[in-house]
Amino acid sequence: MNLRAIAAIYRFEMGRTFRTLGQSVLSPVLTTSLYFVVFGTAIGSRIDEIDGVSYGAFIVPGLIMLTVLQQAVSNASFGIYFPKFIGTIYELLSAPVSFLEVTAGYVLAAATKALAIGLIILGTSFLFVEITIQHPVWMAAFLVLTCLTFALFGFIIGIWAQNFEQLQLVPLLVITPLVFLGGAFYSITMLPDAWQAISLFNPVVYLISGFRWAFFGLADVPVGWSLVAISGFLLVCLAVIAWIFRTGWRLRP
Repeated sequence: MNLRAIAAIYRFEMGRTFRTLGQSVLSPVLTTSLYFVVFGTAIGSRIDEIDGVSYGAFIVPGLIMLTVLQQAVSNASFGIYFPKFIGTIYELLSAPVSFLEVTAGYVLAAATKALAIGLIILGTSFLFVEITIQHPVWMAAFLVLTCLTFALFGFIIGIWAQNFEQLQLVPLLVITPLVFLGGAFYSITMLPDAWQAISLFNPVVYLISGFRWAFFGLADVPVGWSLVAISGFLLVCLAVIAWIFRTGWRLRP
């Protein structure tokens, strides 16, 4: 394993974050604060508690997941797309580094950014509501696993995209709706039986449910299924990336 190559890619990508600190960190924090004001005040005034948890605290795991998924996908997709756009991807492909090392550099950087923003938002949430984390180790595990998995997914999107419009297509039209419909602001048990069954086909339901369980001990689906879902998606993403580098799909003319 060429650790020097991984570290070089990682440092370069992290350096880009500090050059755009306002966009990378301040923007998602301000957006999440607005969610707290709007949902916590407007809806929280009508819904006091869900399963014994105040509504303001109940939406914290969903808000963190919403931002973490968006940031992991966006950072990883832009990180690999930009070398394609300016043509430096060929230098990377001709360098003595394997696809695992290239992927590790970009994905670890994107996951680190998403994780940092998730933790900042978690800290910010204490300014708005009172939160007790029942299973902090599992909370950290779910958060790290989600950051890595969706950074891998974003890496695939960055390779697939052929223009900046396609680069934003999946995060805007797929990730965000799935999070909103995945129980970020409600429990799926509040839905009619038919819609509960349909919601179980949404993979984000399992992420939010497992993450919320780590906070409050409440879950819409068994925690084991949440771990299976996120781990399975991670393995699928790794297999797809291995196939892309083996075939050169969307990497070579």
